[in-house]
Amino acid sequence: MDYINLWKSSASLMNLRRRAKIISKIRSYFSRLGVLEVETPTLSHYSVTDIHFVPFETQLKILKKKMWLIPSPEYHMKRLLAQNIGSIYQISRSFRNNELGGPHHNPEFTMLEWYQTNCNMFDFMKKIEKLLIHVVDFKEIRYMTYRSAFIYYLGIDPLLVKKDQLLHVIKDVGLYDLTSKYDSISTLLELLFTLKIESQFNKNDITFIYHYPSDQAALASINNKDSRVADRFEIFLQGIELGNGFYELTSRVEQEERFKLNNVQRKINNKCEVKIDQFFLSEGLPPCSGIAIGLDRLIMLCLRLKNINEVIAFPIDRC
Repeated sequence: MDYINLWKSSASLMNLRRRAKIISKIRSYFSRLGVLEVETPTLSHYSVTDIHFVPFETQLKILKKKMWLIPSPEYHMKRLLAQNIGSIYQISRSFRNNELGGPHHNPEFTMLEWYQTNCNMFDFMKKIEKLLIHVVDFKEIRYMTYRSAFIYYLGIDPLLVKKDQLLHVIKDVGLYDLTSKYDSISTLLELLFTLKIESQFNKNDITFIYHYPSDQAALASINNKDSRVADRFEIFLQGIELGNGFYELTSRVEQEERFKLNNVQRKINNKCEVKIDQFFLSEGLPPCSGIAIGLDRLIMLCLRLKNINEVIAFPIDRC
C-alpha cells in the first residue's frame, strides 16, 4: 500500500475550501427561508427495512445490544416532525454498507435532509429549485412525470405495460442478462430507468421526475387523484441522481404495512428480516414534504468534477 500518498486528503485543499463555501451558502438559504437546522444521532437502535439498503451493524457493549449506523437521518427527523417542531433540515453523515464502486459512491457520505411542513410536492419542488439556483450553475429546469419519461425515451407506458412486453424491450436494449425470472415489473422498470433513461437527460439541465408508480412509493403518499402513482420525485443533473423526495406518508398504520411488505420482499430476495422501528411508528406525521440530497454529489457537480473523492477529504481507502 502506498502510504506515502494515502495519508493525504483525496480532495485538494482548494476544493475543500470551495466545499465549505457551498455548504455555507446552503445554510444561508435555509436561514432566510426560516428552516431550523437540527442534529440527530448517527447510531440507532433500529435499522431500515428497505430492501436496497445494507446497514453497518455495531455492538453497544455496555448494554449488550446490537445497534446500527444510520443510512440517513430520516427516521429521527420525522420523530421531531411528529412533535410539531416545524420545517427542519440537517447536514449529516450517513452510512450504507453497499455504497462502494464507481465515482459517485462512498460507504460514508454527507446527506442534506430537508422537511417542509404544510407544503405539497409541487410547491416543495419549487423551493428546491430555488435552493439549486442558489448553489448550482445550470441552463434550465425540466419537469417530467415518470410515465412521460418512459413513453418519450422508450416508447412504453410503465403504468400499463405487461411483464412479457417489458422483457421484450429489455432484450432489445441489451439488458436481458441482468434480469431474473423472479423479477417483478417494478424491478424491471427500475432497471430500465436507471440504465436507459437517466443517462439521456440533458447534461446541462436539472431534471425533476415525479409521480413514480405506487409500488415504488417507499415513504411517499399515494396520489389522491390517481392511485397508480405516488407523490414521489427525484432530481437529476448530468445524468446523476441528486435527491429523492416525497409528499410524505402521514399514516403510521399504512407505514407499518409497508415495512411488513418490505420484510416479505427481503425474504424473497434471501435477505434477513429487519426489526421494524417502533420509535418511528409511535406517532403520525403532520402534512409535509421531504427530500434527501447527496451533498457530496451536489458539490462535485457544482465544481464540475467527475468523482466525489475530489470533494471528500478522506474516502474509504484513506480513512
